Amino acid sequence: MFVPALIERKRDGGVLSAAEWRELLTAYQAGAVPDYQIAALLMACFLKGLAREETAGLLDGMMASGSRLDFAALGRRVVDKHSTGGVGDKVSLILAPLAAACGVAVPMMSGRGLGHTGGTLDKLESIPGFRTDLSLEQTRAQVERIGCAMIGQTPEIAPVDKKLYALRDVTATVECVPLIAASIMSKKLAEGLHGLVLDVKQGSGAFITDAERSLTLAKTMIELGEDRGCPTVALLTAMDRPLGRACGNALEAEEAIMGLRGEGPEDLHEVTLAEGVEMLVLAGERDRAAARRRLEEALKSGKAAETFQRVIEAQGGNPAVVDDPSLLPQAEAVEVYFARKSGTILRVEPRAIGRAVVEMGGGRRKVEDAVDPTVGFVITARPGQPVHASEPLASIFAKDADGIELGRRALDAAIEIGEGRASALPLVQARVTAKGVERLGET
Repeated sequence: MFVPALIERKRDGGVLSAAEWRELLTAYQAGAVPDYQIAALLMACFLKGLAREETAGLLDGMMASGSRLDFAALGRRVVDKHSTGGVGDKVSLILAPLAAACGVAVPMMSGRGLGHTGGTLDKLESIPGFRTDLSLEQTRAQVERIGCAMIGQTPEIAPVDKKLYALRDVTATVECVPLIAASIMSKKLAEGLHGLVLDVKQGSGAFITDAERSLTLAKTMIELGEDRGCPTVALLTAMDRPLGRACGNALEAEEAIMGLRGEGPEDLHEVTLAEGVEMLVLAGERDRAAARRRLEEALKSGKAAETFQRVIEAQGGNPAVVDDPSLLPQAEAVEVYFARKSGTILRVEPRAIGRAVVEMGGGRRKVEDAVDPTVGFVITARPGQPVHASEPLASIFAKDADGIELGRRALDAAIEIGEGRASALPLVQARVTAKGVERLGET
């Protein structure tokens, strides 16, 4: 294989065959192709895009580089969920044990924070002792026993994807729809799924802010799943404001626990149930209204919270946090943030909030950075809400006075108070399947 010729062809807008992608990735994994050649090819892909067969070949090559989970003998449907990432998005912490409590097998594989967006693994690891580094065999056994495991990408799953992502991260080629789609789906399809629900965020706080590109991403991932026998559905959800109130790892874990008790914020509850209905339908439930009732009953009865406790205990954490969230790590400094004037909340900018959490120590600027799980915000201000001067709008959680000041400045920039009507995206905008786009427009 003469790699420069492949780079040249892609650079000039040509197409690599699926077989060429698979052969290339096999050689790269074996160390026969250097990083700098793959980096050049990734940039060519970023600039010229990939044809459908190329994306498929890239995905198959990633999957072939590692092992896969096999739940053939489990006797129940295996369904997972993936979010493209946002600010305050702790849905996965609620949804995985909730779906499992309703009889779905959920081997949820998640990631860490990326840029201004939070990561499910960091939120889970704010629970004292919680381990996300289970092997595939440990994951399979736990799903068989409990119905749910919540893990990170293991060295066994699509290892060449991990190498490619590290290169994309340092070569400004992350935000490429086919590369994103192949990366996500290589890990999800390796879980041995019978169905997959995608939460594709739209709005200023989304990883991809352009609505059409995020819809293209959803359609691409659906095609990849459906072509490989995994029914896939996407919900387009709002990320023009934080989801829920809590932003920051331990704070979001606490809010997720509240959600499992049925006590969380309404917007978080609705997004969770919308995605839960899709998971149950993919698992065989034919009546969508019945699926929602099953989810609500699992919350009301305490079965979902109990399932989360079992997952926490199985993965080395302290299950008592579900009954007493004060056992989660606590911030050293806390300050209430007040409205500077009267008016209407016109905007709560999620990207500014997410970046502030990172700057306060709650995220990573470099891969090796440690994360402070205690820092962040609890924001009660919502777009459209009338407020009076000196009314409390949020609380800032930080490790010291400098962090409090940083948080105060971030809220000054993120929360806009003025006159007129706030403009907000519908909470659940559309349902996307292989058949097309169904506009929902729920607020």
